[in-house]
Formats: sequence, C-alpha cells, structure tokens
Amino acid sequence: MHIKEYRICMPLTVEEYHIGQLYMITKHCHEQSNQGEGVEVVKNEPCEHPEHGRGQYTEKRIYLSSRLPSWLKSMIPRIFYVTEKAWNFYPFTITEYTCSFIPRFSIHIDTVYQDNTGISENSLNLPPEELDVREVDNVDIVFDAVPEKHYKPEEDLRTFISKKTGRGPMKEDWKENTKPVMCSYKVVKVKFEVWGMQGKVESFTHKAVRDILLLGHRQAFAWIDEWIDMTIEDIRDFENYKQKETNEKVMAGFDRSSKETDSGTSSGSRSSESKSSGSRSSDSRSSDSNDSKFK
Repeated sequence: MHIKEYRICMPLTVEEYHIGQLYMITKHCHEQSNQGEGVEVVKNEPCEHPEHGRGQYTEKRIYLSSRLPSWLKSMIPRIFYVTEKAWNFYPFTITEYTCSFIPRFSIHIDTVYQDNTGISENSLNLPPEELDVREVDNVDIVFDAVPEKHYKPEEDLRTFISKKTGRGPMKEDWKENTKPVMCSYKVVKVKFEVWGMQGKVESFTHKAVRDILLLGHRQAFAWIDEWIDMTIEDIRDFENYKQKETNEKVMAGFDRSSKETDSGTSSGSRSSESKSSGSRSSDSRSSDSNDSKFK
C-alpha cells in the first residue's frame, strides 16, 4: 500500500470552501462528463456518524474506460467504472474508491480542512507505522502545471483576479503573503494487491489523483465569483439540478452504444439471413438442375 499526504493551500477560509468545494465538485463532474464517460450520481442524501455527527453521503459511478492507459485497458471490460462513496462531515471527509472488476484495488482518502498554510505535521492523526512510510506532497495550485488538455487561460491563477473579492493574481510567495489562506490535508492510501503490477498501478493512480486534486482546487478558486454568494440551500439546489443533467449526459452515451450494438447485430442478422436465403436459392437451383438431368 502506497500512502501519500497531499497538502493543497488556497486563498480561502475553511468556512468559504464549504460552499466552494461542493460547487467545484458538481460543476467539475458536469464538465468532465461526456456521452458514455464521466460521473453518474447514484445517491446524494443526509447521513449520520457517531463521532462526526450529521453529514452528506454521496455515491457515484465514474466511467473512464477511454482515459486509461492501454496496458490497463487490456485487463478490464469495455464499459468500466469506479465506484466512489463519500461521507462529508465538513471540515472532515472520508472518500473510498473501489472497482468490482478489480477486487484487489482500492483508494481510501481521509481529508481535513484547516485555516493555515500547510504547517500541521499530523493533522489526520496517523499512527506511527503510517507516519513512517507517508510521503508529503505540497501541491501548488498557482505554479504547478495542470495537464495541457485541462488548461484554460481564465483559470490561470497567476493572472486571475476575482471581481467580487478582489483576490488575485497570485505571486511566487502567495502562501506566505496572502490572506485568507487555508489548507486541504488529504491522506491517500492506494492499494493494489496483484503481484508484479502493484507498484505500477499504485504509482499511476497517485499521479492521476494528484492531477485531479490540482485541477479541482485550482478551479474552486477560479470559479469563486460564481459561488461566493451562495448559501448551503442554494448549493443543494444547484447539485440536484446539475446532477440530473450530468447523469443524462453520461447515460446518453450508453443508449447510443446500445442502439449501435443492436443495429450491428440486426444488420449482421439480416446479412446472415440474406446469405442463407441466397444459399437456399442456389441450392434450389442446383437441385432443379440435378432433377432435370434425370427426367
């Protein structure tokens, strides 16, 4: 099992990010979803925890077959999804990812949000045996490069200025000289118990997780003018509206794929029937010809 702790600072307060996080996740899922690919929301409902109190539980299916490397595609079905289960007891959250097609693969993420610059050394109270093997990765949402396909000039925090809050643009020493500042502490545990593939899959997964965290937190601030005036009631309404749209986008791809498959099967069946008919016709002519010989 590979354990990493990602620390991602943002020019926000923990209170502000409660709304910003929910807005970013909902909009990001909608943007990243296409026909047959992306995020389907299965459940979004209140939950209760004996230690953390009341929260929100979500369950999603993340379809990403075309986004996987070729060496991994060879191991999985054509329609492939990862199940995400998340318990949000803000400012503490638990997220788990599993895949029924790869039962020995899992990702577990514990998160806590604090109003500081990433200086807490053990914010999630890891036991000594996990602290010994934990890697700390400080993610800079301003100067770390996002994947080229996700880069948008309007989301470049080196030039972005919030019209509603006046925050930005961010300079080299922004974490030390910007107020407010908060940090997302995320302990990510990746497990893939298959001999010969463990290191490769766990490293690939951590690279993908880091890219997602970088892009998501970057967008949360770049979209601040869209969500800064929203209440928790507003964001729940926004979630319900967007999740319905997102599900429709994803499911449309499966409907089309199913129709194409049915069409191909039907076409193949008609072709087969045609060949069979032709064969019967030929057999019939051959039989007539043979019969005439004996008349």
